[in-house]
Amino acid sequence: MLQAGWLDLQGHPSIAPLALSSPFRSPPFGMDSANWFVNAAALIRTRLAPHTLLHLLHTIEARHGRVRNPNDNGCRDRTLDLDLLFYDDLVMDAESLVIPHPRMEQRLFVLAPLAEIAGDRIHPICGKTIRTLLAELQEKDDKQQVERILWEQHPPFFNPKG
Repeated sequence: MLQAGWLDLQGHPSIAPLALSSPFRSPPFGMDSANWFVNAAALIRTRLAPHTLLHLLHTIEARHGRVRNPNDNGCRDRTLDLDLLFYDDLVMDAESLVIPHPRMEQRLFVLAPLAEIAGDRIHPICGKTIRTLLAELQEKDDKQQVERILWEQHPPFFNPKG
């Protein structure tokens, strides 16, 4: 599903793909599920405003079977979950969108793929690089785990080094 979402995203006329991380497999975190999850991070350039980009991400999710329930806290299995982690150095806290993505510095399944393509990026609130946030989290939390895996087939645009 991630590859299909990536293809949809990079096929949009206002999106310029820059890099896609390796996929990382992880057990559920902060929720009960029998399923493991696969996460990746993408770096893009766009002319779309943050809310418009978020709407595009939600449209892609829906195209791939994601049903959003406004009363749901988001902690359940889903076919595809596309999050907006950063938007340049913007810090924003609106009802429908928080940038940078909240609690990302506490989630190994977010930091590991993000560090692969944007390790030197500085988190605009924490003031630390993604690579530093990843190292600090790995040092203090040995319960979270991720495993780098291979794409089933390479997406048409694949650049893990950014």
